[in-house]
Amino acid sequence: MSGFTIYPAIDLRHGEVIRLRQGDPEQQKTYSQDPEAVAQDWLDAGAKWLHVVNLDGAFGENTGANLLALKDIIRICGHQAQVQFGGGLRDEDALLSVMSLGISRAILGTAAVEDLDFVSRTVQTFSGSRIAIGLDAQDGYLMTRGWQQKSEVRLDDFARNLADLGIQTIIYTNIARDGMGSGIDLDNTVALAQLTGLQVIASGGVASLEDVRAVKNAGLHGVIIGRALYEGQVDLREALAC
Repeated sequence: MSGFTIYPAIDLRHGEVIRLRQGDPEQQKTYSQDPEAVAQDWLDAGAKWLHVVNLDGAFGENTGANLLALKDIIRICGHQAQVQFGGGLRDEDALLSVMSLGISRAILGTAAVEDLDFVSRTVQTFSGSRIAIGLDAQDGYLMTRGWQQKSEVRLDDFARNLADLGIQTIIYTNIARDGMGSGIDLDNTVALAQLTGLQVIASGGVASLEDVRAVKNAGLHGVIIGRALYEGQVDLREALAC
C-alpha cells in the first residue's frame, strides 16, 4: 500500500453498525442494522479500504452475527476495495479464520500487548504487510480487552520494538478523543511515526475535512473516520478528493 489512505470505519456490535464514545459500551449509538448497505455506500463514494471492527470480539462476546456481516462486506468489496479487520483476534485459530474469509489486513491489539511472540509468529505466517498493530492508549498507557483494561505497558516503550518484529503498519487511537468529534491527536500521532519509522494510521476524533487534510499534510499514512461520516460532518467523496 502506498500513498495516503482514508478508511471509513464500520464498527459492528450484534450485527449492527454502531459507534461508541471513548470505547464505552454504555455510550452506544446505532446507525444501521444493515452493514452490507453501509459498506456499499462507502464503496459507491470511492473508498478503496474499509476498516471493520468486531466489537463483540473485543468485549469477549459472541461474534457470530458480526462475522456473518464481515463475510457480506468482503463479498461486495470484491476487487473494488480491501478490508482491514480487528477485534478479538487473540489466537492463531481466530486469526486464520478471518484471514480465510479474504481480509487484506488483520489488526492485533490485546494479543500483541500480552504476547509479542504471537506477533512474531503471525508476521512469519502472513507477512508484515498483512498484520497491523492497534495501539489504543489512554494517558500514555495501552488499553486492552476492548479498551476496558489498562495495561502497565507504555505506548512509546511498546511501539519502538514493533519494526524489529517485521510490522509495517500501526493504528494509533487516543481513546480520550475517540467518538468525541474533538479533533485528531495529531501531535502524538506524528511523534509515534517519527519514533517508529512505521506507517501510522491516525484514528479517533476526526471532526472535519480540515482534520483529514492535517493528517495528510503531516505525512501520515492514513486516517480512519467513523462518527464524523455517520453524522455528516465529513463527506467521504470530498475527503477522498483531497
